Amino acid sequence: MNTFNSKNIFGEKLITCSEDPLTGFFRNGCCDTGPEDRGKHLVCAVMTSEFLQFSKSRGNDLTTPIPMYNFPGLADGDRWCLCALRWKEAYDAGMAPKVVLEATNESVLKHVPMEALLEFAHKDESVK
Repeated sequence: MNTFNSKNIFGEKLITCSEDPLTGFFRNGCCDTGPEDRGKHLVCAVMTSEFLQFSKSRGNDLTTPIPMYNFPGLADGDRWCLCALRWKEAYDAGMAPKVVLEATNESVLKHVPMEALLEFAHKDESVK
């Protein structure tokens, strides 16, 4: 639930990225951000095995649960609010996961070109 009145990359109300697993820096399901979000968890990405392996190879293991941070560990197909620069790093390496554009925070455009996000748009019939 977007409790911050955040906007997506189209300037519209930011929709929920995932409630299962519960994502977002604030664990509210949305890619909301604030000054305390140093990682800028802005990109609603659909995990792939390839991306998860890439992230792990870069020192960010997203597959192992960390209960003390309410982190369940991610699997192929999960949606997750990724750090903008991690997604850009994966994009530059040819390993970027698809992006749910309507659930991706407009602040990402300070770090990632719109064209790159559009190129990796996730098609989802449940998003209207």
